Amino acid sequence: MIRILLCCGGGFSSSALATKVGKDIVENNLQNDFYIEFSPFSLAKEKMNEFDIVVCCPHLRFDVKRMIDNLNPDKPIYILPPRMYGLINIQELSLDAIDVIELYNKTKVNPVHFPGEEHVLRITRNVAYRNQKSYDLV
Repeated sequence: MIRILLCCGGGFSSSALATKVGKDIVENNLQNDFYIEFSPFSLAKEKMNEFDIVVCCPHLRFDVKRMIDNLNPDKPIYILPPRMYGLINIQELSLDAIDVIELYNKTKVNPVHFPGEEHVLRITRNVAYRNQKSYDLV
């Protein structure tokens, strides 16, 4: 099972999105494969050890950088592309989560980003990376 912590600034949008994704998990019978919970980013460091991946909304990119510089967390941290965050669903999120964890295990670099996606606000995809481009992780 992959446990996902979804973070936004105050927990408001991540609460709604985590609820939507939680329903998607149940509707697709993926309860044994994925679990999602939301949190304000300010509480993420206290909760991240309970999760396999921390997924953040796009506007947290500077907060994520500060956290990485100060704490050097040993969990993959992924900043979702803006369109994917707005249209979040478990089918696409699950693929990115699997691929981000795999990429992090190879590189140990945070935040995790896919090749060519170093600047999150320039990313225009609303689907998982592997569904957008040829799938070839480093």
